[in-house]
Amino acid sequence: MMARVPEDTFTAYLEQVRAHRAELRESVAAVDDALVDLHERDDWIQRLHTALVELAHDFADHVDLTERPGGLYDTVRASESRLTAAVDRLTDDHVSLRSEIARVIGSLERSSADHEPHVVRDELSGLVQRLVRHRQRGGELVYEAFAVDLGGSG
Repeated sequence: MMARVPEDTFTAYLEQVRAHRAELRESVAAVDDALVDLHERDDWIQRLHTALVELAHDFADHVDLTERPGGLYDTVRASESRLTAAVDRLTDDHVSLRSEIARVIGSLERSSADHEPHVVRDELSGLVQRLVRHRQRGGELVYEAFAVDLGGSG
């Protein structure tokens, strides 16, 4: 059984989810791009910090959009009990990913002399991979629940 919500409300909400999904993808890509260039260490740390602050903001918006009362996750839980475990995994991801993003931002706010670029890059590459996988699982959940492809699953 597919999840049911009023079609006009669902369509508008889904457009909001799609738009935000694109913003979140751009934020993750900005972090990934900042990890590539280590030529100017202080500049690199600042660009990385800026990208992570934007990512933290966009991720907080993502959590609000999906977890709000009557939002995507409530709708799936109410009508698709077989997908409740998938929703639970995604909400668990929200907690751990938010915490990890905040921790890294705090770390970068300390003296840049404390940061070994290869260590920071390795750590944040793992975070970027987790975020990409989270987006993929979210897209899969929406497709399973509503037979709607959000697009841009990468």
